[in-house]
Amino acid sequence: MSLGARLNTALGLLLLFPAHLVVADAPTPAPASAVESEFTPELRASIERGMAWLAQHQAPDGSYGSLSHYGPHVGITGLAGMAFMSDGNMPGRGRYGEAVDRCLAFLLTQSSESGLLAAETSHGPMYGHGFATLFLAEVYGMTNRPDAREALRRAVRLIVNTQNSEGGWRYQPVRNDADISVTVCQVMALRAARNAGLYVDKTVIDNAIEYVKTSQNPDGGFRYMLNSGGSAFARSAAGVAALQYAGAYGSDEINRGLEYLVRFTPPQEQTVGHYFYGHYYAAQAMFLAGDRYWQRWWPAVRAELLEKQEPEGLWRGQAGDEYGTAMALIILQMPNRLLPIFQK
Repeated sequence: MSLGARLNTALGLLLLFPAHLVVADAPTPAPASAVESEFTPELRASIERGMAWLAQHQAPDGSYGSLSHYGPHVGITGLAGMAFMSDGNMPGRGRYGEAVDRCLAFLLTQSSESGLLAAETSHGPMYGHGFATLFLAEVYGMTNRPDAREALRRAVRLIVNTQNSEGGWRYQPVRNDADISVTVCQVMALRAARNAGLYVDKTVIDNAIEYVKTSQNPDGGFRYMLNSGGSAFARSAAGVAALQYAGAYGSDEINRGLEYLVRFTPPQEQTVGHYFYGHYYAAQAMFLAGDRYWQRWWPAVRAELLEKQEPEGLWRGQAGDEYGTAMALIILQMPNRLLPIFQK
């Protein structure tokens, strides 16, 4: 099957959530339309430098994270693989296909019988597990590789089995407590896995989305945990994106969340916390919200990210340069519309 056919197949598997979760009387907004001005010569040159830097800094075992305080990290490796895939590369195919293949190989070596994806140096592994599972689902959905499917199946099983009574997840693969940011990582991983054809019980998704809804504050933003925390940009962007993927288009929760997010339209006088994590989800939220939001947000975040890029091609992120570079490249390549997880 050709790459184009695989992409079309993957894009046909986009419905994760059952119909009863969709707001019946609210029209589904069209995702942002493609416009020629999305990609400027400056942006293309920036992406070229970033991709080259990222490829040059992959460790011999295929991992990323060695330039951070974490060491080899499954989540950063998964994000790097998705950055390459955002340009149309697949395992063994494309200019950076070998880099994607090596990312996959590293993650497969970190897959345990329990399903947990975590290198020995991981700390609070559920963040990394969520992003790594998302990458595996994107790869499997486009390649049908049996080794990717088996690792993905076990990873999904672990997510399902560690959901707590509130409907969420937190740093460790146990059911003790939950927070909004880790929870959204798991929701996105489950959505991608179901897109790729794996079974996920709808009650798991229902409970997770109810957790996200309950986390929203009156101002439209989202708090960190159900019993504490004011609103903040990064977790609010994640919460809005999760609700959009749940099919709650036009709902009061999403509308209030979007209006909260637009207050953080770049540039900001003060750097927002968890900058790349927040903009990774904000870009998805604005794209799915349609032209009204995207055509304002996209030029602003594009300009800010181009300004933040170092001359060598990297972006400096809170979790290390590999993380910052991978996240920036995923955001800047969203107009390619290639990753199934970012499609409506």
